[in-house]
Amino acid sequence: MGYSCFTLLLSLAIFFFSFRQSSADLIRQTCKATKYYDLCVSTLKSDSSSPKADGAKALALIAVRAAAANATATNAYLSAQMLSAAASDMRAALKECADRYALASEALKSSSLDLSNEMYDYAYMHVMAAADYPSGCRGAFKRAPGLLIPPEMALREDGLKRICDVVLGIIDALA
Repeated sequence: MGYSCFTLLLSLAIFFFSFRQSSADLIRQTCKATKYYDLCVSTLKSDSSSPKADGAKALALIAVRAAAANATATNAYLSAQMLSAAASDMRAALKECADRYALASEALKSSSLDLSNEMYDYAYMHVMAAADYPSGCRGAFKRAPGLLIPPEMALREDGLKRICDVVLGIIDALA
């Protein structure tokens, strides 16, 4: 009886190890289709639902959620910065940026729905829009004399564009 219990536990351990291995292989294989392999792998591996992913579409949905979380966090950051900005030009530029990140977040939510419905062209279009919305922040700062885009904003813009590029690579592989 003890032997069969041990055999069962060993079999279960091997099964779970092979499942983990195959999900890691799926992530690596999927990320090869993207522009930022390391970002793709780290983003997907950091999500607790990745081991349950049954294909590239599920991984694309995880990456879209990560991009949407990025856009939402940046919107919240900008909203907080608006409250502490002394100059009205700075507040106006930050508000425009916050609005653009809100639009990016909405576009990514639409992309998620499109992916779920296997409407890959629409999903791609929404992710492209999400990646482009933040570039309007630079214009908002350029229009105000003497304002420069804060370095933190440039980093956040680049981060969203990169994760969107990852999503676009996965969608390309799906289509």
